[in-house]
Amino acid sequence: VQLQASGGGLVQAGGSLRLSCIASGRSSSPYYMGWFRQGPGKEREFVSVINWSGARIAYADSVKGRVTISRDNAKNTVYLQMNSLKFEDTAVYYCAADDNVRAIAPASVSAYRYWGQGTQVTVSS
Repeated sequence: VQLQASGGGLVQAGGSLRLSCIASGRSSSPYYMGWFRQGPGKEREFVSVINWSGARIAYADSVKGRVTISRDNAKNTVYLQMNSLKFEDTAVYYCAADDNVRAIAPASVSAYRYWGQGTQVTVSS
């Protein structure tokens, strides 16, 4: 599975961005698709995850209420709508995917087999 993330950019604090990630390389969409981010000098951290049906969704506390994850399985695409962006949201955002149906909204880096190349989000204060 190859993951291609897009939609990053430069935005002012309080603004919005919508990230997209397309999965390719096979006909079925991965069971879990999620987003992580890595800020300057920081470790990669969990942002959000959604399972195939959308029944299992999780958000990091730092983005809860400002971010919405969704997916379109027909397009093998996961989206991350980010509103009320803050300076501290500045990071490279990575799309991740895995097929472990036994996991429950995994939030650790090690739980994901597939990773995209990342898209830069910069929020100016």
